[in-house]
Amino acid sequence: MDMIAEMQRNEITEYQVYRKIAKREKDPENQKVLLRIAEEEKRHHDIWARYTGGNAKPKRFKVWFFPFLARLLGLTFAVKLMELGESSAAQAYTKLAETVPEAKGIVDDEERHEAELLRLLNEQRLEYVGSIVLGLNDALVELTGALAGLTFAFRNGSMIAAAGLITGIAASFSMAASEYLSNQSEGNHEKALTSAVYTGIAYIVTVTLLILPFFIFSNSYVSLGVTLLVAALIILGFTFYISVAKELPFRRRFLEMISLSFGVAAISFALAALVRTVFGIDA
Repeated sequence: MDMIAEMQRNEITEYQVYRKIAKREKDPENQKVLLRIAEEEKRHHDIWARYTGGNAKPKRFKVWFFPFLARLLGLTFAVKLMELGESSAAQAYTKLAETVPEAKGIVDDEERHEAELLRLLNEQRLEYVGSIVLGLNDALVELTGALAGLTFAFRNGSMIAAAGLITGIAASFSMAASEYLSNQSEGNHEKALTSAVYTGIAYIVTVTLLILPFFIFSNSYVSLGVTLLVAALIILGFTFYISVAKELPFRRRFLEMISLSFGVAAISFALAALVRTVFGIDA
């Protein structure tokens, strides 16, 4: 009965979450999908109510947190993260199915109906995720490498920050223009400008975060260390976001991105050391 009561509370919590997100959703099709999922959750709650003899109270934190997350990071990410958190419930439902016949039907709903409905969600930012990845990856690989090289070449935080900022801003406009021309040449005229904007914004945000430590810390090597840590956190956060929103494997993508960024940084650092020695630079 304790397990059933917990399941009932989870169902009414998700019902409230979906309805709250649906209320703020501007796309009518997305709103319809969310309300359909909400009604499924309410029906599950009512099934458990036959056993507990009353209605359950929702978990207030989740009812606040997931709608907030949907506004901050997007509808698809918030909804899929919530459903990901409920995957452990399948084992509990399987145990309950031995004594509670309705549990098997609820498992089928959770695994089939809701998965089908979630695929119907349409969100603009996920349509342009390729452009975001392009800007993010290029900024991480290029700028971590450039900053590592500049750190050993100049050893002056202000000079490194200025050079990195100029390089980063110029590269962001270059990448945005390249993305625009690429889409135009492929016949994607309607998406060309939006793709370019997403690429440019992703690049500029990444550049800002990577250069910031050089404005904060006086020791350039400490700044570089913090920059590499920031790069790792950006890769971790964005890879997790994509793995949840697009249902892609996390581990392989994370290791691939971090190996590429840090590998280029190491090569650039070694190259700067070589150039400094060969040309006798003492800055």
